Amino acid sequence: MPFSAVVAIVAFIAGAIASVAGFGIGSILTPLLGLRIGVKLAVAAVSIAHVTGTAVRFWTLRDRVDRQVLKTFGLMSAAGGLLGALLHNVASSPALRIIFAAILIFAGIMGVTGWSDRLRFGRAGASVAGGLSGFLGGLIGNQGGIRAAAMLAFDVPKEAFVATATAIALIVDGVRMPVYAISEGRALVAVWPLIAIATAGVVAGTLLGRAILGRIPEKPFRRIVAALILILGVAMLF
Repeated sequence: MPFSAVVAIVAFIAGAIASVAGFGIGSILTPLLGLRIGVKLAVAAVSIAHVTGTAVRFWTLRDRVDRQVLKTFGLMSAAGGLLGALLHNVASSPALRIIFAAILIFAGIMGVTGWSDRLRFGRAGASVAGGLSGFLGGLIGNQGGIRAAAMLAFDVPKEAFVATATAIALIVDGVRMPVYAISEGRALVAVWPLIAIATAGVVAGTLLGRAILGRIPEKPFRRIVAALILILGVAMLF
């Protein structure tokens, strides 16, 4: 199968998962594109598909954003993500990635077993959790999973969960996109066919995933998100 076809299929799946869990595009697509164009350029290339799919997802859920969570957890998460991203090249290491994966696995197990249902953040706790999760995500270059893991501690409906996570992701994208455009602009132009295919696949998957989200009962939603976080953590170890 041609690599472009694989990208289209995986991008479609990633977009659908992100519409259900609030994360997944970067986590799934970046390693795949990294096999062909290198991880550094893949991060920048996937950011274009990511911001496009995220914008579409946000538009369909714009009325469901929890403004209180966005103002506390969200803004601090974006700020922490920016700081972590600035230190990414300096602090990135295999050991750090293993620690990050272990955190995701722990959070996933907490969510699947229901233990995380007992954890709730106040205003101060939300700001600290947002900043810390954003920093760790930016440091590793994978913010969606750790953001969703922290957000499991908020008692919000499924649409509000995904909508708020999406709004935060848009803020982060707005900060990082100009940096990528400056540092990787010429290289991105050279791989525009892959970017276009990935973006189209993500958008199509996003629209399908939005329909799936409406059919998922409220009660098992958090278990599904926690299971996806657990899978991501295990995948990062390998």
